[in-house]
Amino acid sequence: MPAADETQHAFALEHVSKCYGDIVALDDVDLAFAHGSTTALIGSSGSGKSTVLRLLLGLDWPDRGAIKTDGRVLERSHVLQLRQRVGYVIQDGGLFPHLTGLGNLALQPRYLGWDMKRVRERAEELAVLTDLPPDVLNRYPAELSGGQRQRVALMRGLMLNPDALLLDEPLGALDPIVRHELQDELKRIFDQLGKTVIVVTHDLAEAAWFAQRLVLISEGKVVQDGRLDDLRQRPANDFVRRFVAAQRRLPESAT
Repeated sequence: MPAADETQHAFALEHVSKCYGDIVALDDVDLAFAHGSTTALIGSSGSGKSTVLRLLLGLDWPDRGAIKTDGRVLERSHVLQLRQRVGYVIQDGGLFPHLTGLGNLALQPRYLGWDMKRVRERAEELAVLTDLPPDVLNRYPAELSGGQRQRVALMRGLMLNPDALLLDEPLGALDPIVRHELQDELKRIFDQLGKTVIVVTHDLAEAAWFAQRLVLISEGKVVQDGRLDDLRQRPANDFVRRFVAAQRRLPESAT
């Protein structure tokens, strides 16, 4: 990657490999994500797509290769600062059950010295953005629906107005109706905010709804990087063909 181009990338993986014991999660992966872009990482379970997010956030460390943010190699001393600039949303929200919605939102801001007035004002802004009734924030996670928990989790990821948002199967635990509604809302939010977004999903239709760029990963390797039409019409190999063909369609109506 030419040095002149590095600052155009919010994140990059350069020849990154990662193993967990005998399991190869990533194998010599090169990927770069431009500022303000939305990218969907897709693939089967265990393909390595979630590992990409964990490495970008400094939750795990590569065995070989380098992670870069804004052209700089990520070092352990940078991780805390990085996490203040990157929102992270996981499946089913990952909210602390002993805290209310507002309590969950306040954790990182309070650590950074925000007073509760500022926390509440920011929470109210994000409640409008995510179409969440503000009174819901006074409830505990067990008192929220799946869709409400995921909205609160998204708000938590956005509390510090981060430069980037990483989402790991954010809608995977939701029923189909709520999932469809939140797909629309997330797409609107991504477009409205213009942040760097990387979303992990195994659902090809969902990936194509969120992003024009799709990165298909299999057994720790990038097998194709392009648009939906590229995967459909110009598959890189037989695995891509099978992955696209495996996406379920409704049967034709009986006549």
